[in-house]
Amino acid sequence: METAICSRITLSPNHVVNPKPGDKLSQHRGPCANHGVLMAISMSGPGRGGGLLDKPTIEKTTPSRESEFDIKKSRKTAPPYRVILHNDNYNKREYVVQVLMKVIPGMTLDIAVNIMQEAHHNGLAVVIICSQADAEEHCMKLRGNGLHSSIEPASGGC
Repeated sequence: METAICSRITLSPNHVVNPKPGDKLSQHRGPCANHGVLMAISMSGPGRGGGLLDKPTIEKTTPSRESEFDIKKSRKTAPPYRVILHNDNYNKREYVVQVLMKVIPGMTLDIAVNIMQEAHHNGLAVVIICSQADAEEHCMKLRGNGLHSSIEPASGGC
């Protein structure tokens, strides 16, 4: 890996290489480019051997956010929770359907009507199964709109 010879090469603000005439310079990123390891290799003379390695300069990089793999892994290990709607004698059926469609993302009219009917006839109905944080948020939004709801772990199947 040869590069054109320059009179001066700056690797970082604190590290400058001044090559001598006849030096061949090469820049190489270390085994993990994400860690910002930058090394300069100075070799004197043509051909093999006789090379002199400069001390690598390690540049600080900002820590990156979690990788997609880590995020997916943490999502897979988090246990799912059920959001449960409880029947009440205060809210009209149409209002319950409207609140379900407003609060739960992706809720269709048909599904909201089915959930409302199940809660009305059986006393309760499962609204959605999701992560604990999302379940708590949905439950609070349902309660904020005057509906009785709760959450529980979804262990043991749907």
